[in-house]
Amino acid sequence: MDVNRIGLEAWREALPADGYEVFHDPDALAVLDDHTDAELQLYGAYKGQQAVGLLPVFVSEQPIGRTVLSPPVSFSVPRLGPVINPNSPKRRKQERINQQLAEAVIETVGIDTRTTLFRMSCPIGYTDPRPYEWQDLSLTPRFTYIIDLEDTTLESVLQRFSKSLRREMRKQDEIDLSIETEGIDAAMRIYEDVVDQYRAYDDPAPLSRSFLRDLLSSLDDDCWRVYVARTPDGKYKSGVITLYSPDLAYFWQGGVTASHDGISVNSLLHHAILEDIITDPQLESVTGYDLVGANTERLCEYKAKFNSDLRQYYVVESTGLEMSLAKSAYQRLASIK
Repeated sequence: MDVNRIGLEAWREALPADGYEVFHDPDALAVLDDHTDAELQLYGAYKGQQAVGLLPVFVSEQPIGRTVLSPPVSFSVPRLGPVINPNSPKRRKQERINQQLAEAVIETVGIDTRTTLFRMSCPIGYTDPRPYEWQDLSLTPRFTYIIDLEDTTLESVLQRFSKSLRREMRKQDEIDLSIETEGIDAAMRIYEDVVDQYRAYDDPAPLSRSFLRDLLSSLDDDCWRVYVARTPDGKYKSGVITLYSPDLAYFWQGGVTASHDGISVNSLLHHAILEDIITDPQLESVTGYDLVGANTERLCEYKAKFNSDLRQYYVVESTGLEMSLAKSAYQRLASIK
């Protein structure tokens, strides 16, 4: 097996039909590359002509040393990391691909050096990060909620939710509020809500306006939708930007608290999104709705009402006191930027 650095077009050809996160899309990677000072480096593991493993990293030289990130910070990318696509179901061959890809990238990029800060948030489907731990990197489990939508109906999905959430969602036809999909201008309006909400908690904006616009402009139309709730006179109430990989829909941005006639507008937005995923033929490959995160306590009370599956993924990081100090310094730089 050979591990080589490849370009975006080779990445596009190598990416499997499913089993990857939305930001593994080559168009999304290109926009990330345009908006970060880091260098996008794409690595592919090949057995003959067939790609069996992929890993994107963003490499930059900082005053604190080199950083190798997957994904880069400050772009609200939930997960990136490796995609393993073996041509054999045998465990031994899968583990060999995984280990050789990890070892090759660690050596090539210099992740094992004392002055390199490495951080990687792995895909949900990536369940074996042991090769990185064997290279003295640390593993931290993280979590997200995913609503299982495979082979189901909207009514059976609603039955899993809390009573209060079901009650709100079922009132969609009873109130004078419309929910429609709109375009990039509506996404920019949702962005303002998100920035205001982060500001209320003294947090920096999770991404820039220009990155959001460029991302939605670059992705194929079937990779994103903007859901907006409006009153009969057209007044904006709230909205959600969803992203789509072949397998998952992502509750990515928006959903800022709003009510109408005593009903949570967000509950109605999620109802519309779920209905589309279940009934729209264009989304038939999507089998789950990722609520994107179950790691912030103040947000989990609402997300837990969906009674969804708690799914684990891994964050792989450099270890040691020097790296702890470097991570703190880099996080401050990232938040300023």
